Amino acid sequence: MDKSLTANELIFSLDEIIVSTQVINEVTNILFKKFQLDTASIKRVMLELESNFKIASFTLNTQLKALEIKEKYKLQYYDSLILATALENNCTVLYSEDMQHSQIIENSLKIINPFIKS
Repeated sequence: MDKSLTANELIFSLDEIIVSTQVINEVTNILFKKFQLDTASIKRVMLELESNFKIASFTLNTQLKALEIKEKYKLQYYDSLILATALENNCTVLYSEDMQHSQIIENSLKIINPFIKS
């Protein structure tokens, strides 16, 4: 199945989606580097994300928690920042194709790769 189709099916099947500002940072970087979009186009993408999803910002406390998660689970810092933000927002599932499928973080957050066929 096409990844974009899978992603769309997932997005439309969920009641609430929370997007970390770190995820927006990463999307912005990809849009600049890989897709070579201009600033105005990227602003439109960011505003569209804001209008469709709850945006979760992080604080210094989130970053400190991310450092703990990084050390405990041997993850990359920016992935740990996404996880810490999810935990602060009481998320129980985090969808990612870049992290370990089915891993449980802090006994409450499960990482799911939506592109792995069950």
